Amino acid sequence: MPLRNHLKEFRARTGENQQELGAAVGASRQTISLIERGDYSPSITLALKISGHFSVPVEEIFTYEEGGNDA
Repeated sequence: MPLRNHLKEFRARTGENQQELGAAVGASRQTISLIERGDYSPSITLALKISGHFSVPVEEIFTYEEGGNDA
């Protein structure tokens, strides 16, 4: 999957667990887990909510890498 993320690192910096982050951004713990593992790409809305939660640009958490097999 060409979308990479540093969500787990940001979450560790704040000491939040997946459940707490999910509640703060309107997502389930399972969704946060899937995003961290790279098994799920969040919607633009969710990615923006997550970056807003950490008060950083979305590009600091999520990066797109060309060359993946997704169009």
